Amino acid sequence: MSGKIVLNLAISLDGYIADENGGFEWIVGDGNSALNTDLKWDYKKFLEEIDIVVMGKNCYNQGFHKDFKDKPIYVATSQDITDYDYYHFINGDVCTPIVNLRNEGKNIFLFGGGVLVDHFLKADIIDEYIIGIIPTILGKGRPLFLGNNPKIDLSLQYYTVEDGIVIMKYSKREK
Repeated sequence: MSGKIVLNLAISLDGYIADENGGFEWIVGDGNSALNTDLKWDYKKFLEEIDIVVMGKNCYNQGFHKDFKDKPIYVATSQDITDYDYYHFINGDVCTPIVNLRNEGKNIFLFGGGVLVDHFLKADIIDEYIIGIIPTILGKGRPLFLGNNPKIDLSLQYYTVEDGIVIMKYSKREK
């Protein structure tokens, strides 16, 4: 039984996942419910199906690990940091240990940031992409896609709209 690696994050309309300072206060809807869908994104249900959270060191330093107190967290870092409690620090090849966990049947939430995601994208090992498009153009910030990526064909599984935020779930197309 194989699990899955799921990228789930919000981006601005122009492709940024954070502002220049790593801030995310801009991740809000426009307040217009006229186009809302009946189907709603259920983040709590999503988290219930996740076994492991993976994030980069910047996300860890910003305290995002505290949002996942009941799950093992793997942090990609260039530093040599000793594991403690349910925090595991990965130095070097971040993809192989995470793929091994997926192959053991674990569902893995690829939380961010862009440098971490880039490793998984270039290795083409992300199984699902859940992307929330925020109705904001930031103009500058921290991009999701760093460039020079392989072509990856996706299939839309579902979408929701709530207060101007469009959330789309894609899976890799069958070959």
